[in-house]
Amino acid sequence: MAGETFITVIGKVHEVTDPKYMDDGSAVTKVTVISNPRKFNRQKNDWENKPGKFWDCRAWNQGKMLLADNVSNTLKKGDNVILYGELETREWEVEGGQKRRADQLRIETIGKDLRWHQAPANDIPAAAPADQGWGAAPDTSVGWG
Repeated sequence: MAGETFITVIGKVHEVTDPKYMDDGSAVTKVTVISNPRKFNRQKNDWENKPGKFWDCRAWNQGKMLLADNVSNTLKKGDNVILYGELETREWEVEGGQKRRADQLRIETIGKDLRWHQAPANDIPAAAPADQGWGAAPDTSVGWG
């Protein structure tokens, strides 16, 4: 394994499809993620949005790993995600014999960006109360301790 290019993308789900099943039983889910870079303009002292980049991504089931199914069942348009994948170039030929190429990401791992998503409700709060710092006695009323 040499020469692969792995990248991390932070963005929003623009589109997610249902898994498509191949003849061999494997499944693939297509995900389009858009990243919107922002840069700080020192002259204007303000943030500026730069043009968005659409990432064509594929999640595959592999053996007992059900990534394609899990992506399709978990993510929806607008979800903030962080993904890590291998950049691949897909090649094909169109009518008239013209060759086409496009880059896509083969997803290794993907998940919701919890900076923007509410964690599921459970017995443990998402953050400690604001009045407690490091070394403070635990507040047993919130279930800690």
